[in-house]
Amino acid sequence: MPLYEYRCGRCEKAFEISQSVHARPEDTECPFCHAQEATRLLSSFASKVTGDHKPGFAEMKANAMNNERMHKLAKLPPLNAKRNMPAPNTTSASDPVPGAGPGAGS
Repeated sequence: MPLYEYRCGRCEKAFEISQSVHARPEDTECPFCHAQEATRLLSSFASKVTGDHKPGFAEMKANAMNNERMHKLAKLPPLNAKRNMPAPNTTSASDPVPGAGPGAGS
């Protein structure tokens, strides 16, 4: 059963109690004044791993997927690289356009 933190609405004291996930906060009784005016507090989660940690299948699969993605990303060009732009058109506006001169299309 999880450990919950509460604050009593009557005596304003904080306390912890181990209870079912389905227990309602308004039914929780304060151990100091025995009032049923407790408010559940948001508490942090703590975890402690002891001994040698051996990766499971999910961790090994995630590591392999990460290595595969990093390999694909290494093939991409850098973000600050310039694009190869085509050479600008060297014809000027005064040059005649082929097929548009006098007598064309008559």
